[in-house]
Amino acid sequence: MPVTLFTAPVDHTPDLTLAHRRADAVVTVLGADGTPLDDTEVVVEQTRHAFGFGCIGFDLVDLANGTSADPDYDNVFAERWLDVFNTTTLPFYWGTFEPEEQGKPRTAELQAAAWWFADRGVAVKGHPLVWHTVQPRWLLGRPLEEVERLQRERIRRDVADFAGVIDTWDAINEVVIMPVFTAEENAITPLARVKGRVEMIRMAFEEARAANPHATLLLNDFDMSTAYECLIEAVLEAGIRIDYLGLQSHMHQGYWGEEKTLRILERFSRYGIPIHFTETTLLSGDLMPPEIVDLNDYQVETWPSTPEGEERQADEVERHYRTLLSHPAVEAATYWGLSDRGMWLGAPGGLLRADGSPKPAYERLRRLVKEEWWLPPTRLRTDEAGRVRVEGFRGDYRVSLPDGGASAEFGLTESGERTLTLTTR
Repeated sequence: MPVTLFTAPVDHTPDLTLAHRRADAVVTVLGADGTPLDDTEVVVEQTRHAFGFGCIGFDLVDLANGTSADPDYDNVFAERWLDVFNTTTLPFYWGTFEPEEQGKPRTAELQAAAWWFADRGVAVKGHPLVWHTVQPRWLLGRPLEEVERLQRERIRRDVADFAGVIDTWDAINEVVIMPVFTAEENAITPLARVKGRVEMIRMAFEEARAANPHATLLLNDFDMSTAYECLIEAVLEAGIRIDYLGLQSHMHQGYWGEEKTLRILERFSRYGIPIHFTETTLLSGDLMPPEIVDLNDYQVETWPSTPEGEERQADEVERHYRTLLSHPAVEAATYWGLSDRGMWLGAPGGLLRADGSPKPAYERLRRLVKEEWWLPPTRLRTDEAGRVRVEGFRGDYRVSLPDGGASAEFGLTESGERTLTLTTR
């Protein structure tokens, strides 16, 4: 039976007013005895965005494990991280997760980090389960049948070990280039040549779902050409369900701009699959020369952040996030590194300088996430039936009495009516 490639038509018209990100509801507030609290002052506040404002959490793994070499820096870093973001990505590169010896993964360390974030209300994603780069050296030289068996076992083990704290995964990363990758020797590229791209994806998705049927799985790539579109169509034709499409946007050679970003979103939203901008960077220093094809090939001794670059970065970060939120298909966006300290390729792509001080881009993004797109504690008065109208960005909210003695949580995900009973926290 042929597989339907596309879902029913969805209106993906960009809207810079972000009306599709908002909802309003009439909330009836009841006291502990079940009677409406009429003509009563209550406090309504937002506690979380529905949109996934993400950032990698690599730099906080040591702090979460109590092994930080610089706890003063890391604690301030954590405060700034948590003040903006509600979603994180943790590193599961096979070559660093299980580096020295087969059967000795860093499970306990990453579990501690995942729970550290989860305890603070942050959703956690693992990245990635299958990739041809950052591979363990001990995998080299093994027969392809053994490589496939070990890869399958790795997927099942890690997805099962983290179920309940990490239920979202980049199931497989950068498959467009995987079978033809030549930059470094690895055991996965030869396997991809034999199995083909679609069957590599099937392996990743099926093994992950077998270990955690409730997992949310992404197909992730940096290749925004038609090659990625063709691959997506082949995957859907093969009957493989993709929960999210991951689009990378490491803009080391310059900001894409609104027009290019919206063109890309228009092309990839036609599948009816939610989109996650999985890896975004914008620089606050010199841009990488345009002739560089593989970003990894650009190596310089120093790559400083500059005052002019920081102002440019701040403008581009705001423009980029406004563009992403304007498109209804985008449900999450992850910035690929909060600080210049340890940034990929040594690039000045962080929102904090290497000393931890905020760049203008950090302040700009924080203002959007926690001010312009956020409902702070707001005092409202119920009517004679105990009702108040709440309007705001979709997400989680709390209504409480001004003395803080009783409260109730509710989700503002769609417009309508809610009835809440205030209980002592």
